[in-house]
Amino acid sequence: MLVDRSIDAFLVLFGLIMVLPLLMLVANAFKTPQELISWPPTLVPNNPTLDNITAVLNDTPLLLWMFNSFAFAALSTVAILATSAIAGYILGKFRYRSLNIIFLVILATAIVPFEVYMIPLYFQVQSLGLLNSLWGLLIGYLVMSFGIFLIRQNVIHSIPDELLEAARIDGAGELWIFFFIVLPLLRSALGALAVLAFFQAWTAFAWPLIVATTRDSYTIEVGLALFQTGFTVDLGKLSAASAIVLIPSVTLFVLLRKNFVEGVAGTGLKE
Repeated sequence: MLVDRSIDAFLVLFGLIMVLPLLMLVANAFKTPQELISWPPTLVPNNPTLDNITAVLNDTPLLLWMFNSFAFAALSTVAILATSAIAGYILGKFRYRSLNIIFLVILATAIVPFEVYMIPLYFQVQSLGLLNSLWGLLIGYLVMSFGIFLIRQNVIHSIPDELLEAARIDGAGELWIFFFIVLPLLRSALGALAVLAFFQAWTAFAWPLIVATTRDSYTIEVGLALFQTGFTVDLGKLSAASAIVLIPSVTLFVLLRKNFVEGVAGTGLKE
């Protein structure tokens, strides 16, 4: 009993330490410039003010940047869910030796950093005339190798072969099986993958930085970088903008947290 309580106390303390930077970020958004540089720092602002938030909304197109990021992340999530579901189902349930080789190649690409092929991909986007556009951003975020792995493992362990064979004996086609049997059974895994894919695109920085070069086409991560220069950081506005940006991502995680935990827990690493 004592050991269990000690573990619980440790986990609670660790959780509070992890949340503390986020609480400080939100608190800094409501502090005056004098309080921001005071020591020791305060967790609750002494004189809360909305000046930082109003200044950010008035001086920068923050909402436009958020919309750009949201559209980019949403379309990227849909594309990754589609490609991962199709590829994961085929690799998990169709028995061909060539598919095993393809799966190994997909896993091998997961260890290749995006920065390695980012510049050649940039030249392709440039040749297509898609710079400073949503479609140019999407080209680098249409497929996720981990997503294919995640769905494949769930297909293998969550969908019995007997169920698929029974559907085929009853005359069901492969598309009908995929849409009405496979996808409903992968709901938790797809929910987990949706969270991962959304956050991957929402927090992307390097690729949007070189593809989106005009102020109106920036994503939120590139826009936040404008609050920092080589020698100074506007901490108040940066904190206010970051706090506003937290709202969509936290909301998505709260809505899909159950699917996320179930999907990751059901991945299964054993055959």
